[in-house]
Amino acid sequence: MRTWLITGCSSGFGRTLAQAALEAGERVIATARNPETLAELTRAYPEHCDAITLDVGSRESVLAGAHGALDSRLGREGIDVLVHNAGYGLIGAVEECDQTQIDRNFAVNFFGPLQLTQAMLPHMRERAATGTPGMIIAMSAAAAIANYAGFGVYGAAKWALEGMCESLRSELAPMGIKVMMVQPGPFRTEFIARSLDRGSRTIDAYARTSGQFAGLLSRMNGKQPGDPQRAAHAILQASRSATPPARLVIGKYAIEKAKKRNAASTAELTAWEELGASADFPR
Repeated sequence: MRTWLITGCSSGFGRTLAQAALEAGERVIATARNPETLAELTRAYPEHCDAITLDVGSRESVLAGAHGALDSRLGREGIDVLVHNAGYGLIGAVEECDQTQIDRNFAVNFFGPLQLTQAMLPHMRERAATGTPGMIIAMSAAAAIANYAGFGVYGAAKWALEGMCESLRSELAPMGIKVMMVQPGPFRTEFIARSLDRGSRTIDAYARTSGQFAGLLSRMNGKQPGDPQRAAHAILQASRSATPPARLVIGKYAIEKAKKRNAASTAELTAWEELGASADFPR
């Protein structure tokens, strides 16, 4: 039985992952900006679920939430799995997004997970030293496989999250602490309806790029091919592996996208390899 600390459990992947872990007999410290939204979970699993306040967009709330989790009824026994799930999208061409929107999006999607990781690592390192290494799971996005016109800021924040996690994976491997990123395609959550901010202005020059992407997302809402509950069980299964992947790509859309991106990257590298290699000192 492991104890999970999951951010953003009021809805979406956070909620379904918390539910799946609890159904599997695990313990969950569920977080949300408003913990009242978690009452259904705590009522259904009074012995296995705690709810605490944590807003990943606020450094003060992140630090208070980390201390609260470690001091909670379940957290005092040790936290085994830290899940960075809370986040939201920002749609609009890079030029259409103002600085306040950009700062907030990075605060929630990158700096919050960074700060929570820093706050939790002393605890996780201590447990690893006594033979109980844990795991960090970061929910990324298909935009980090290959980004879209109109997701420049959001995708950049997720790329930053993945860059941090790649380093963490190497830094923590000798201690036995595992790090896994999850790259989901379009799943039938409330992300489009509830978790999408839009650029502060509209520029006609981007109507055929970011504008079309915004329309595509709107038409897709409620018709996404991915099942959040099946995704949660896939994440749960991967978390139990002795050798979890660096990136768990979930959903056929994201898998095909990753294959195409990898093939295109390999072809481009090969095409420009000779020129790139010429930049070294002659041997």
